[in-house]
Parts: sequence; structure tokens; C-alpha cells
Amino acid sequence: MPFQIENLPDAIGAAKQALRRQNPAYSQTFREVEAKISREVAEVVADRESGGTVIPTVQYADIAAGRVTHAAKDYIRRRGACVIRHVFSADQATEWDNDLGRYVETNRLDERLARAAEDNYFGALASSKPQIYGIYWSRPQVLARQSESLTTARVFLNTLWKAESEGRVHFDPSQTPAYADRIRRRPPGAASLGLSPHVDGGSVERWLEANFRKVYRHVFSGDWRRYDPFDAAFRTDVQEVDSPAACSMFRTFQGWTALTSQGKGDGTLQLIPIADSMMYMLLRALQDDVPETELCGAKPGRALSAEPQWHALLLEAVVSIPKMEPGDTVFWHSDCVHAVENEHKGEGWSNVMYIGSTVGCEKNWAYVAQQLPKFLEGRTPPNFAPDDYEVDFRGRATIEDLTPLGRSQMGLR
Repeated sequence: MPFQIENLPDAIGAAKQALRRQNPAYSQTFREVEAKISREVAEVVADRESGGTVIPTVQYADIAAGRVTHAAKDYIRRRGACVIRHVFSADQATEWDNDLGRYVETNRLDERLARAAEDNYFGALASSKPQIYGIYWSRPQVLARQSESLTTARVFLNTLWKAESEGRVHFDPSQTPAYADRIRRRPPGAASLGLSPHVDGGSVERWLEANFRKVYRHVFSGDWRRYDPFDAAFRTDVQEVDSPAACSMFRTFQGWTALTSQGKGDGTLQLIPIADSMMYMLLRALQDDVPETELCGAKPGRALSAEPQWHALLLEAVVSIPKMEPGDTVFWHSDCVHAVENEHKGEGWSNVMYIGSTVGCEKNWAYVAQQLPKFLEGRTPPNFAPDDYEVDFRGRATIEDLTPLGRSQMGLR
């Protein structure tokens, strides 16, 4: 069920009082966390300025062969992100990109976008609305989601998490339920704004909702050194505020697949590659200089923004991801601050398919059950503004396009 808030200022005030009672030394705790994050920011900045490896990179072939070292896995956990090279061949990715271009053009999607339903999810960000297309059921998207290679990569990422803790098994890492998301197509020279630094998957709920508080129980109690961003305890139990474009599935990693070559300056993804940076954001909002009825700008049903006024330290560590080639993928932890470059200064298109990493759990399969009829009818998935563009689109994927793996990911027997 969605999390509901009747009186937001009162709810924020009450939550702050309760959390401060839980840890009267909240200011000292924040100073300790701030010192730790400062060291991590300095390391990221030093690597970025020296041209070092900031975002871990692994080869898909090494994942498939089980050759990824423990050190490499630990580095991914610390940075909260990774690039996986050659998940698909360049030829396959380019073919899908061309197919998507024809799908958009043949069905005159650009004309329909002028009448798009407004989801407002990014409305509070200083920059918002890159060229994101509200289509979900094209054949390239469906084929990519159900592919054996991408499934293998996502299962690898899922195993980086602690799936069992607190006396419970939280999810099955070998399952990757389908979460239908959109595509991005940015033409060369696009000057429209990208996305300012933000976090998805919950805003005010992180302080207000009971299970979100349990996720961050060690942070709020002052025992922050025990916090593990890859411990899945209570993450499959959280309740989000109902909002179009706010994901209500548990994603171990958000992600996208490159359909074109793109690098720094091409309107691509930026990250703050510090996996436990959420500790800083959570505790920052409890400090005495923040108005009592505010949470550093957090709004219900919106992306959780990293604001220069409150989170300047974190923003020093923004880095653009390495150059991507068609068929490469990038993934980042669901609590990782990310952004999209404001301008595309490159010469070619900057196109991606958004496909994150999910796991098998009751929360996710419940969403899949709601998503399935939308697929069968060509309608917009439950988490997004109901434009329903694809109902009459030529070339839309149907149930006949699903493999046995794809059927299971869509909740079909």
C-alpha cells in the first residue's frame, strides 16, 4: 500500500523530534559521518582530477565465467556503481537503436509527446526533463529485458547484496522480475536541461515511514559504523508515497543500456560514487540549522534532491561516467546520487534503454502482477503517468515475443 501523509509539516516535525530522542547525540553523529564522507569525497575528487578509475568497470565475459575478483566486488560496493562492458554486441545494440528510431517515427510519438501527461516527479529539481520517451513495450526493450546476458549481469549485481539478515531472507537474487521503464534519445546539440543531482526510490518517506527508518536504523541510532548500504533488511517492506514515475519496486541497482557511443559532454549520466552517502543526507536534515518542518528540500512524490544549500560537500564528488559504447551497461545503487549532464555537446545521438536490476520478493512480484495487464494491452505501467501511447502502436511487442525467461520475468507461468 502507498504511504500516506495527512499533514506534512506536522509529520516532519514529529519525525525529527522522535529521531532526536532516539539519538540525543545526533549533532555529534553527523559530525562523525561528515568527516567520513569528506574523506571519501576527497578520494573521488583526487581520482577524477588525476584521470584515475572512479567508476569500477568489469567485462561481461568475466561475470559470465565467474572471474570477477573479491577485490573488484568490494570496490563496486564501496563506489555503489559499475560499468559492465559488452553485455550486448555493438551490432545488436545498434540494431535495437535503429528499430527504436523507426518505432518512434512510424508511430509519430513526438506529436503525442506534446500532449503528454505531466508526472512532476522531477519538477522540484533545478534541471529537469531530458529527452525521455514514455514508451515501454517496444520489441527492443522487451528483448533486452529478457535477454540471458543482461539477466546474468543483474544476478551478479544482486549477489553483491546481503539477501539474508535480521533472521530473514529478504529476496531471491537469482530472480529478475521485469520492471518496464522508458528510453532516452538525446540528439546532438540538445541544449535542454538534464537532471540535477538526486536520488530515486523515496524522499520524505526515508525519515517518516516506519520501514524506511528500519533500513537506516543504525544511522538514526548513532551506531552508523554498522550501517551497510548493501544490507537488504527491511528494504522490501518500505512503503513509498504514490506518485507517477516513482518506482515502487525494490531495485538493487538502477541502470541503463547504451545504444550509442557516449561519454563526458554528451549529455550522459553523472554519479556521486559513494555508496553510503545516504547517511550524510539523512543526518543533515536533522541538524538544528534546518527549519523544523523541512527536510533539506525533500517533497513527497518527488525525487530526493541533493541541494547546494544543504549538500555542498557531496556535490564536490560529481563525476561523469566513463565513455560507453553500444551494448555497454551502467548500474548504480538505488541510494546513489545521480544526475544527467545539462547539455549534449557531442556529435552523435546519446540513446539508452533504462533497465535496472530487480530481485524476487513479494513486493516486486505484487507490482509485476499489476504491470502484466498493462503489457498485454499496450498501456503505461502502473508507476508512470498514464499516457497509454502504445495501445495502437505498430511494432509493439506482444506475448508471442516473450521467451520462457521473459514469461517468468513478467509473472506468466
